[in-house]
Amino acid sequence: MAIARFPGLVIDCPDAAALATFYGAMLEWDVKVDEGDDWAEIRPADGSNCISFQQVADFRAPMWPGQGGPQQMHLDVIVDDLDEGEAAVVGLGATKADHQPGNSFRVFLDPAGHPFCICVD
Repeated sequence: MAIARFPGLVIDCPDAAALATFYGAMLEWDVKVDEGDDWAEIRPADGSNCISFQQVADFRAPMWPGQGGPQQMHLDVIVDDLDEGEAAVVGLGATKADHQPGNSFRVFLDPAGHPFCICVD
């Protein structure tokens, strides 16, 4: 028997509501922002997963591709078409990273500066 169930991912950021809105739109998941506005989460309609966003004072964005400000984590999401996926995430507020190390994925920075990749299966 597992010790724990339903792991969650919590991402530190300067604006929890804004980053939850960005990822919620990208994944088409529901966004919930706490009253204090320092915690938000996104979930798919079936509630099977959760990504949370924690507002942190003095947040420092990670650096890509260097480790001067370590990445700490990044998300990989699957898209059907890299060009269409790129247009969509840039339209939501992502920035395409200058350094692109592969051909089957593309690296972007979310509005808080965390790297994430769109990938084809």
